Amino acid sequence: MGSSWNERRLERRVRPGDGKPLKPFRWWQLTRRSLLSLALPVGGGLSATYTVEVKHGGDAETGVVRARLYRDGVCEAESKIPARFPVPGGRIEVRRSEVGLRRCHFVADDGSERRLVPDPRSAEGRRMNFAREHPGASALIGAVSVVLLLVGVGLNLLQAAQPISEIPAVAQALGSFESPLRLPVWLSVALGLGAALGAVERAMRMRYHWLLDGGAGT
Repeated sequence: MGSSWNERRLERRVRPGDGKPLKPFRWWQLTRRSLLSLALPVGGGLSATYTVEVKHGGDAETGVVRARLYRDGVCEAESKIPARFPVPGGRIEVRRSEVGLRRCHFVADDGSERRLVPDPRSAEGRRMNFAREHPGASALIGAVSVVLLLVGVGLNLLQAAQPISEIPAVAQALGSFESPLRLPVWLSVALGLGAALGAVERAMRMRYHWLLDGGAGT
């Protein structure tokens, strides 16, 4: 099956890397940098480690957020995000939201997928280790994140409905709408912060839903 127009567009965005070595992950980069790797066979019984690096604050010179692909610790390619890097046996796809990664997967030629493994010192790696060591607590935190985001989506919808209903054409057709909720400022701020934290927690697990994470957390 041929590639779609969007897939070809993403492939054309890939540029050769600068050949610089991959720098080790530092603790102060916890919320600013994602680093994920996967070993892939490259033929002749050999394998190579492919690593994706994303600096969420963007490049220091331009502020553009890019994904860089390293092969055995050497920068081989780079692309704006969303990125699609061709690699032996398939491709690596990288996407992000406003609060972190939402996808970093190897997609094989047969359509099967594997998520790249995060550096254990990164936010994604620490969250993965926590889930492995404390599955019950991890599931509870995940559920709370969803609830916080649902509340955030509901508040956003209520806030958006009133000004939309005041548009003359809408008001004439459907009538005006007045939000039944009058929350104190401190509670609105707290719920907004909770929704943002929920989105960050889900980004550390690379979980994304267009309504939940796009509507409340970003």
